[in-house]
Amino acid sequence: MFGLVDGNNFYASCERAFQPELIGKPVVVLSSNDGCAIARSNECKALGVKMGQPIHEVPRDVRRQLIVRSANFGLYGDISSRIVQILSDLFARVEVYSIDESFVSFEWIKPSDRARVAKEARARILQWTGIPSCVGIGQTKTLAKAGNKLAKKTVHGVVELVDPRAQLAAYPLEDLWGVGRKWSAKLGAEGIMTAVDLMDADTETLRARYGVVLARTQAELLGHPCSDIVEVEADRKQIVCSRSFGREVVELDDVCHAVAAFASNACEKLRSRSLMCGGVWVWLNTNPFKEDAAQYHPSKAFNLIAPSCDTREVMSVATALTKAMYRKGYRYKKGGVGLLDLTHGDIHQADLFAGVDPRSAKLMDTMDQVNAKFGRGAMVMAQTMRRGGAKWAVKRENLSPAYTQKWSDVLRVS
Repeated sequence: MFGLVDGNNFYASCERAFQPELIGKPVVVLSSNDGCAIARSNECKALGVKMGQPIHEVPRDVRRQLIVRSANFGLYGDISSRIVQILSDLFARVEVYSIDESFVSFEWIKPSDRARVAKEARARILQWTGIPSCVGIGQTKTLAKAGNKLAKKTVHGVVELVDPRAQLAAYPLEDLWGVGRKWSAKLGAEGIMTAVDLMDADTETLRARYGVVLARTQAELLGHPCSDIVEVEADRKQIVCSRSFGREVVELDDVCHAVAAFASNACEKLRSRSLMCGGVWVWLNTNPFKEDAAQYHPSKAFNLIAPSCDTREVMSVATALTKAMYRKGYRYKKGGVGLLDLTHGDIHQADLFAGVDPRSAKLMDTMDQVNAKFGRGAMVMAQTMRRGGAKWAVKRENLSPAYTQKWSDVLRVS
């Protein structure tokens, strides 16, 4: 049996965990540059704010009622890690599906104890992190996901699908994991409107018209698992760090500064996974929504002589690519750095003529240790620093404190 544990309105709940005065108020968390709604409290949803809706499109009278917060992903990631640790103490296996969702296995747990253990997990998460959650239980991941959706409408927050055909009789097809709006519209035209309708559909016809993915979804609805708990994340093929700029930049120096910062962040992620990259990819974009402005969307990649995870080397290549692409007269709104051809740090093809500097690994290791101990940004490359702040800096006007990352922001109890 599988379970899906999901933090309710996760980002908004994280904000409330450290600011209890927000409980009961309409809270909305915005995306990068304070653009679109990426999390909404129930009170915010009741006011009609939609997921992904640009905040400037929300009616002014509604906006006045909202408590707006800029995305604080560092805080959300820390809370997510704590929840995963709680689940690891209760369940034999845990798969982190996303920052707010985890699949768990109920193996070694008696059928009569499943609901009790699920409620215990909810209670611990709420008491130890302040995050409300729900748990769905089913024979497959798809059923567990559907159960979780139903659990959000209950007081106890736990639903076990012991009779999926009866419990999902009115379950909307578009809410089903692996279906979505586009397929649900096509299926609806064929009379398949609910999860049970999909259970009863002809398998061969589904496979022929929609492919193996939908056929697997049907199999999972019928109680036949098509995937198991994945405890170890699969090796990544590439790592990307990309941001929209807080405002348009035109000078080469400012563009290079942004790219250097992205390269530094990407290398930090690379080393945290004990990987090295064999190539660097950089791209820039002007604002496509300004149709009257000149448009330019360059992209360049470069293969390294030997795989590396040295921030200095990657940053040097990224800066050179940026200078080669840059054209004066354009207003750049977005940029990004991608690290390609990833390999494990202890398995890579060396170069006969390019020796590896033994001090490189020690320097990067020291930098990572310092930042882990004293907080991110305690030790950085000089190229990423800028007196007076970066002109391209992401707009985060309503950012909450780093409660779990900076000593200065830790809550004090008097």
